[in-house]
Amino acid sequence: MAVAKELLQMDLYALLGIEEKAADKEVKKAYRQKALSCHPDKNPDNPRAAELFHQLSQALEVLTDAAARATYDKVRKAKKQAAERTQKLDEKRKKVKLDLEARERQAQAQGSEEEEESRGASTLEQEIARLREEGSRQLEEQQRLIQEQIRQDREQRLSGKAENTESKGTPKLKLKWKCQKEDESQGGYSQDVLLQLLKKYGEVLNLVLSRKKAGTAVVEFATVKAAELAVQNEVGLVDNPLKISWLEGQPRGTAGPSHSGQSKGSVLSERDYESLVMMRMRQAAERQQLIARMQQEDEGQPT
Repeated sequence: MAVAKELLQMDLYALLGIEEKAADKEVKKAYRQKALSCHPDKNPDNPRAAELFHQLSQALEVLTDAAARATYDKVRKAKKQAAERTQKLDEKRKKVKLDLEARERQAQAQGSEEEEESRGASTLEQEIARLREEGSRQLEEQQRLIQEQIRQDREQRLSGKAENTESKGTPKLKLKWKCQKEDESQGGYSQDVLLQLLKKYGEVLNLVLSRKKAGTAVVEFATVKAAELAVQNEVGLVDNPLKISWLEGQPRGTAGPSHSGQSKGSVLSERDYESLVMMRMRQAAERQQLIARMQQEDEGQPT
């Protein structure tokens, strides 16, 4: 009886934030949302979290069982009607009514409204006991879903932290080619030539040629995808090939500094195949133009 009276003091619909005519599906959805936000595991600093979570569980038990809900609604309606009648009385009539009811309670064991409430509370207590004996499958299922949601949230947060750690900074590649220290042509690779070769893979944020070590440069791409394409596909000039390796920002699972065409660990999708063929055709044409221009410069002819 104590549990039933406790429930009668609560508005289970308001507790879940739903209408009185809400279907079971809406009741379960509202329960999941409310219970997930106030779950004790997610609110370790809130001493009322466990109590509120328990009240929500009781609301789910009663409102998803047709018999228990009908009994609760009946008692709730009777209490609501009695409260409305009492509220409509003015102070004088209210005092008279209260005095009369006090005398009637002394003369009678129970008033009609109290009998209805008492019978309803007793029936509700029986329904709650029945639900508990049956194990309240719906409550267990909803709480299992909440635990699963909490676990997934934790995994996503941990996964997000790992991804952020791995993706710090922009990708940088190291370029190497044959070049004598006194070679003013830098082995055929000026900054403009390197930019022309690399920018077709994506935006180049920075390109620095080493002053101390000839035939060495560092390129910084805006995206990892652009850097990957450069590592996998760019070979440079025919008579002085480039060697490209990762310096920073290499994504997990990609091949190391190997650079003879596409790496073995790299697999192109069918969608990318046509684009790769066209890109390599453009590379071949650009190399021919660079070779022709260098030959003209060596012969002293105007470009």
